[in-house]
Amino acid sequence: MKSVIALSFAAGAAAFAPSANVARSSTALAGDLSGEIGAQAPLGFWDPLDMTNGGEKDTFEELRAIELKHGRVAMLGVVGYLSTYAGNRFPGAEGSPSGLQALWNMSLNDYLWIFGTCAILEICNSDRAGTSEFRGDWRNGFDFGWDKQTDEWKNKKRAIELNQGRAAQMGILGLIVHDAMGNLNEILPTP
Repeated sequence: MKSVIALSFAAGAAAFAPSANVARSSTALAGDLSGEIGAQAPLGFWDPLDMTNGGEKDTFEELRAIELKHGRVAMLGVVGYLSTYAGNRFPGAEGSPSGLQALWNMSLNDYLWIFGTCAILEICNSDRAGTSEFRGDWRNGFDFGWDKQTDEWKNKKRAIELNQGRAAQMGILGLIVHDAMGNLNEILPTP
């Protein structure tokens, strides 16, 4: 046990130790992704597992679209989690618990409704019109004033949405962990 603790301290200290400059080779496929939306302060472009295959732009854009979708779902998840914790329920579900306890009290029909709704949303929110500016642009031909804005404004709003999605992913993870630990009432006010 002591050796595990010592190794974790060594690994933690190594994370902050200065590293030697390593020359990086580039290929025709590799690109500088440090200026892309999503590669922003404080980390910049951070890909320790080399999931972009050395900086391939198509792979980066696909991963960013996936992150965008996960962020949007997490934002809805945080709002739903906090809303049900505050006591808000749909009609007919007034007696259902909030948080993780709700998962164990749902019927098969409830799960089918959830998966059916997700499938319908997935189909409807795909780029069926073929007019998307970027992966994750799900306007489907509808314009809500987006096309009238400057590119700088659009990039700023896209970066804001990515950051809020990242925060929501950490938020829903924290809520689930504290609910599983049984101390959610210590971090959230009791309704």
